[in-house]
Amino acid sequence: MASIRAVMLPSAFTSSSHSMLARLPTLPLAAARLAPPVVRAAHRTNAAATDEAPVDSEPIMDNALFCYQCEQTKGGTGCTTVGVCGKTPETALLQDLLTYSLKGLACWADFARRQGEEVPQEVYSLLNAATFATLTNVNFDDERFKDYIVRCHALRDQLEASLRANDVQASPAAPELPWFDLLAHPAAWKLSQSYLASASIDQLVQLGKLTSLEHRRHLMDATLLGLHEMINYGLRGLAAYSHHAEVLGEHDREVDEFLARAYAFLCSEEALDLGATLDMVDQTGAAGLGGMRLLDHAHTSKFGHPEPTPVRITPKRGKAVLISGHDLQDTYDLLVQTKGTGVNVWTHGELLPAHGYPALKKRFPHLVGNYGGAWYRQQRDFAEFPGAILMTTNCISEPRRSYADRIFTTGEVGWAGVQHIPGEMGQTKDYSPVIQKALELPGFEWEPEEGDAKFVTTGFARNAVLGVAGEVVKAVQEGHLKHIFLVGGCDGHEPDRKYFTNVADATPQDTMLLTLGCGKFRFYDHDYGMLPNTPLPRLVDMGQCNDAYSAIVVASKLAEVFGTDVNGLPLSLDLSWLEQKAVIILLSLLHLNVKNIRIGPKAPAFLTPEALQVVVDKWNLKVTDVKHPDADVAAMLAKA
Repeated sequence: MASIRAVMLPSAFTSSSHSMLARLPTLPLAAARLAPPVVRAAHRTNAAATDEAPVDSEPIMDNALFCYQCEQTKGGTGCTTVGVCGKTPETALLQDLLTYSLKGLACWADFARRQGEEVPQEVYSLLNAATFATLTNVNFDDERFKDYIVRCHALRDQLEASLRANDVQASPAAPELPWFDLLAHPAAWKLSQSYLASASIDQLVQLGKLTSLEHRRHLMDATLLGLHEMINYGLRGLAAYSHHAEVLGEHDREVDEFLARAYAFLCSEEALDLGATLDMVDQTGAAGLGGMRLLDHAHTSKFGHPEPTPVRITPKRGKAVLISGHDLQDTYDLLVQTKGTGVNVWTHGELLPAHGYPALKKRFPHLVGNYGGAWYRQQRDFAEFPGAILMTTNCISEPRRSYADRIFTTGEVGWAGVQHIPGEMGQTKDYSPVIQKALELPGFEWEPEEGDAKFVTTGFARNAVLGVAGEVVKAVQEGHLKHIFLVGGCDGHEPDRKYFTNVADATPQDTMLLTLGCGKFRFYDHDYGMLPNTPLPRLVDMGQCNDAYSAIVVASKLAEVFGTDVNGLPLSLDLSWLEQKAVIILLSLLHLNVKNIRIGPKAPAFLTPEALQVVVDKWNLKVTDVKHPDADVAAMLAKA
């Protein structure tokens, strides 16, 4: 695959020298403050001493957990008792322990690469999969987190053994850093396989407290900590893209190596420096472009370029399976295995764009429609769906009793007590339990008259949109198209998110409305009609968050046609965000110097006012005015 540098689209996006560094003098802060010396020396330096947490190494745990990685975090500041997503303190602490372990593995992978050693793909595969598992609404199964931790330390041991076998006696740097005060530096710390074989979940949770964000936030300046976490959350989004692509057989070694390098950076003395940290934020955005391009290539090379396709959203009589998440390979395999069984396959949420891919829609007529809306409505949608349910990738919520016996998970997604369909990377999974459950259930026993069936249209990815670029240019030149709004992103529970519906509905008739992500489910079935005096629909659905690269390419190509950069187009971005794929998308757009983006409904809790001001000053990033959507529409029309 092409390198990260090859996907920067320089003809349309102006470069920004030194990224975010221009406003550094405006941030008066101390990088970090040291913690009290509460750690027993053997525990910090000897991996063998980690079988049990020492009694004199007490973490600062004012709360059961602390997590502020998603937009819905409690009170806009942080979840402290249980996650709004449903994760328990135990799950949160296991995620913290896994992240600490991943940092150690990454330090060894990055060090081995710099020593000229070949790092096995298995290492990068685990870094991607396990990092993705910590993304919001992916895995809630504590035993699965233990498995990731076990594999992480096993691979770390293998890398060290390989280096020693090749006469490399040095080890990764393990500097004394204030945020690694209770355990040894991640590069110098490991859990033995003998200990892990017998360790209970509770023992690992207690270790997790020593690595927790709840503890670390008492040790560091909030601005630097927030920027560290912005990198961390960007990496979770990046790992999601890389993992999705790997399932389809695609890798980008440069992107994989960056993931390890960025984790290693967070374990280095450089991470004490605000300027270096901001530069790594920018590098994370650059890597995000590589990850998005990789996944786009994986999708289109295997399933073809999406085509505009009407998708049924009303019931159709027959046995039924509902597949949710993002995974097109799982969708394909399920379609193959249900062919000829009399079971119809329905997509849900993020899989709506599957209907636009030629290799799916043309081969499988039993891919009949899309059921339900955005992920956050799944407890209602799944309870009402009369068939089996398969969750792929992410966006799972706690299953209700009414459908707990007919929901299945696969891939990295998991919930304790829910039947999981196993399968190694590249292996075709056996979905017979899902199909058998669908055959046992009634399915849809009613459907509307054909003339009363309702449809929406998806599949306006980059090839489809660029195929009518001439009409778009003509509409602009003749005054029929005054502005393009891109309204979309993640969706969530908050009433304030109605703002995005109000913005979409308030866009003038002589404008176009591009959308992608779950945010579109708030208005995707509204009739916005056609752009006057043109053959163009006003509403254009470009897909989900996994299709963000299409939107970037379209914006770049239109800018080239008009002889400007993206900031010079009659284009405004109004983005809803929730989880960490949205973070990596935002970082990628900022890396490309896109200005005047609106995000909402709230600013990220992990950014202090000082850190947010850096972004505002450099890119004029704005937070949506949720109480005055009409005012935001007017401002966007004025390019403000």
